[in-house]
Amino acid sequence: MSEHRAEPVGGPLVFNRFTKFLVIFLGLWVLILLYRFLTGIGTVSGLTDGYPWGIWIAFDVVTGTALACGGYAIAILAYILNKGKYHPLVRPALLTSALGYSMAALAIIIDVGRWWGIWRIPLGGFPDMGSYNWNSALLEVALCVMAYVGVLWIELGPAFLEKWEATSKSSALVGFAKFGLKFYDKALIWIIALGVLLPTMHQSSLGTLMLLAGNKLHGLWYTGWIPLLYLISCIGMGYAVVVWESAVSSSVFKRQREDSMLISLSGAMVVVLGLFILLRFGDIIVSGKTMLMFNSGLMSVMFWIEMALFAIPMVMLMRAKDRANFATNFKASVLIMLPGGLYRFDTSLTAFNPGEGWTYFPTTLELLITLGVIAFEIFLYIFIVKRYPILSGTRAATVPAIEGRA
Repeated sequence: MSEHRAEPVGGPLVFNRFTKFLVIFLGLWVLILLYRFLTGIGTVSGLTDGYPWGIWIAFDVVTGTALACGGYAIAILAYILNKGKYHPLVRPALLTSALGYSMAALAIIIDVGRWWGIWRIPLGGFPDMGSYNWNSALLEVALCVMAYVGVLWIELGPAFLEKWEATSKSSALVGFAKFGLKFYDKALIWIIALGVLLPTMHQSSLGTLMLLAGNKLHGLWYTGWIPLLYLISCIGMGYAVVVWESAVSSSVFKRQREDSMLISLSGAMVVVLGLFILLRFGDIIVSGKTMLMFNSGLMSVMFWIEMALFAIPMVMLMRAKDRANFATNFKASVLIMLPGGLYRFDTSLTAFNPGEGWTYFPTTLELLITLGVIAFEIFLYIFIVKRYPILSGTRAATVPAIEGRA
């Protein structure tokens, strides 16, 4: 068996106290969702006409999709830059991305007032085909995200087909799996191309949406470079999530960790972080907004927290000997996710001011729904890796510790 061959983890779905709590909490979450869908969005949220979106969009969608860009980031390395050594990281990254984007789509359904009409989006507004604003950036994001969710699950298809081919007792399903795998041999390159194109489009378009806010968005965050900053931040967060997810899953499921590959990602993270910081400060200085960094009260504090959190992991990974230490890489990956998420949260909510008299703070039910979305994603991840070949099949003799050198 190949050292990097993926195999199902196996074992029960509920295997410790955390997973038991997860199942109980998901039961409560389903009841809250039923209440939201049956009684309307106003009964569970603090949204207003001034704040038409809140934590469901700012965190679950804008931040959540960036955290789900591991598949996109690894695809750039493995397929665009032809770094074949990263192939063992592709399936875990794709699964994290597929689940993250699927949960973002679910969050959009939860957030939409007339959720029962969302099926019309991919059908061009059918039956009223003339109702679409084809110049809308929001429409482009919606269509791209919907398409990308499908592409991610299609990219992950070989994992399901391999399992069915190897274990199914149905000759029809085995035949379908064999046919599907042959199809993937010929068509996967085109699927991968879509898998790189679509997130490039909609991640930058998420930034474009905030350009439409105009002076409602604080000057430290409002810039014509927002689309590029969103794209750069999602790539950095994607690499960080791959390192974090690999470390955690190898520890929880007792699998061999791909230290050499994960450590080699640190160089890419340094480049991405440096580019983001350079562009951020350069734009503010060139635009004549330098004083806003110091005289904007809470917004100045939030800005410097962001930039400090971006700079710390970059400094941590600057030296080659530090990059060779997996513990340093793991800590840096966590620190990269924090400012990346904070930057997106600030642009979509904290630094957004619709005018005097409008306030927003998420209700308890809003927060519980968001926590439920996260819990559902974790449960689905556990289910899939235990049933299908996603993670490396090499079982570790001991639980991999997040410390030491490669």
